[in-house]
Amino acid sequence: MIPSSARIDRTFSALADPTRRAIVQRLALGEATVTELARPFAISLPAISRHLRVLEAAALVRQERSGQFRRCRLDGEGLRTAAAWLDFYRHFWGESLDRLDEHLKSSAAARVPKAKGRNHGKHKARAKR
Repeated sequence: MIPSSARIDRTFSALADPTRRAIVQRLALGEATVTELARPFAISLPAISRHLRVLEAAALVRQERSGQFRRCRLDGEGLRTAAAWLDFYRHFWGESLDRLDEHLKSSAAARVPKAKGRNHGKHKARAKR
C-alpha cells in the first residue's frame, strides 16, 4: 500500500534539509538532548527546535521532557512511511524494466538475420577458391 500523499510529502520534505538529515543520523546512534543535537551546528537552539518540530510532524523524531531537558529519539513511523513508498516504486520499476528487457531481447532476436553456410554470407567468388 502506498502511504497517503500528505504523509509522504511531510516525510520527504523533512528529509530534504541537510541539517534535519544530520539530526536523524545522530539520533540513529541513540537518544540526545536538544543541546547535544545543536552542538555540531552553527545555528541557534531555537533554530534546532524548529528543525525538530518539522521532524516530529513527519513522525521521524519524538521529544520527551525529562526534567529541564528535552530528550529526542527516532520515531520509526516516518521512516517506515518513506520505506513503504520507495518499496512500492522499486517493485513497480523493477517489473517494468524486466518487461522492457524481455521485449528488447525478443525484438533483437527477431531482427538478426540467420547466417547461411560456413561462409556466413561471404561472397561466393571468394568461397570457391
